[in-house]
Parts: sequence; structure tokens; C-alpha cells
Amino acid sequence: MMRGELGYPEGGFPPALQAKILQGQTPIQGRAGAHLPPVDLAAERARAEEILGHSLDDAQLASWLMYPKVYQDYSAHRRQFGDVAVLPTPVFFYGMALDDSADTAEAGAEEISVDIEPGKTLVIRLLGQTPSREAGHSRLLFELNGQPRPVRVAQRSSGEHSNLGGKRPRAKAEAGNSAHVAAPMPGIVAQLAVRVGQRVQKGQALLSVEAMKMENAIAASRDGVVAAIHIAEGEAVQAQDLLLEYAVD
Repeated sequence: MMRGELGYPEGGFPPALQAKILQGQTPIQGRAGAHLPPVDLAAERARAEEILGHSLDDAQLASWLMYPKVYQDYSAHRRQFGDVAVLPTPVFFYGMALDDSADTAEAGAEEISVDIEPGKTLVIRLLGQTPSREAGHSRLLFELNGQPRPVRVAQRSSGEHSNLGGKRPRAKAEAGNSAHVAAPMPGIVAQLAVRVGQRVQKGQALLSVEAMKMENAIAASRDGVVAAIHIAEGEAVQAQDLLLEYAVD
């Protein structure tokens, strides 16, 4: 924001604050869009459609041009699972649940309604769950408009694709431990600027985390030697996840 990538407020940013945050980086002069390189839209549309395997309208092409990796992931997710925007948000993130304390399985079954198109609503109930013969999977029994529908799904702990990434939680940085470097917010590791064994100085860039399409640089809070790196570029992290460790002095 302070580089002007989102535009400038009337009168600009306070110079002292802008200089402190940018730490020597040069801010953009004028409109950010004027600095973008020209694009052959017809050629880029053809390239994107070949990579994605489907045609793009103008809005989809704009998404591809701005965030090609994000749109490619979205396209692959939609190809595999369909339009999940019709699901209630809690169901998308956490799935449907069974109430084991209910008197009967019927009473403990969660039920939702999903409008898949105008005039067409699906009533979905989760009736039961059993382990699959295949390791890392479970079998779920749903009722779809009154008709039973079994489905096999990957368990989140198996490491396969899931809405929440399918990976075990990372270790958390210890509060007050000056040897630990924590993630300040949820995001994706965009760049790793150091290696194990490297000596760093206070204020030196260690890595950057991308969140909401903005990169947040994480600088060394003190001089030291990098003893361990617990993340890699492209990996997702949550707030307070342990990213790096300094060697103990």
C-alpha cells in the first residue's frame, strides 16, 4: 500500500511514515496501472485456455491476468468439485456433522438445502460415516432428496486435497522466545530470503508472506544465525506458526 500499488490518498502518505515502512524501497509514481507491461489479450486468452482446458470470458481472463496461479487453482478446484459457492459457508469449511448424542441416527443427521439452479433445490442429509477399506479414506452415506448416496472421501489427515489443505497443524512459535520467528497472520509464503546457517542482521529481510494479494515482509528482529527453517515457498501458514529459528547464543 505504501508503495502506491493501491493508489494514493489525497495529499499522499505522511513522508516519514512511508519512508519507515518502505525501508529504502522506491514508491510508484503516478497511477499503478500505468506501469503494467502491455498484454496481447487474444494471445494471452488462447494461452490461458490451453492451460486451463476451458474457454474464458472477459471477467475470467481479467482474473487470470491479475492472479494466474490463484485462478488456475480455482479452475482445478471447480473442475473437480463443481460450483461450491452454492454450499453454506460453514459446510464448505467444516463439512456436515453427525450428533452422536442424539437418541436416533435420524435425529442426529444434519440436513441442508442447496439451490443448484433456479427452481431446483437439493435437500442433503448426512446419515452416517464408516472407515473405508482403503487407508486414508472414509465412506459417507448421504440422503439426496430422499435417495441414499454413498461417497468415498479422503480424510483430512491423509495429506490429500481438502478444503483446509489436508495437512497436520504446524508447530507454534513460543511466546517470548527471541529465537523463534512467528507468522504474523495467515497467508502463503511468497519468498524465502535466507538459508540455514546464514548470519543475518537486525532489519534484514527473512521472508515474505502473501495475504489478501499483499506481500508482508518479515525482517530479523535481532542479529543472529538461522538455525532452522520450517517452511518453504508456496506453503500456507497460520498466525503464530513457527517459521524460522535462530541459533541459541
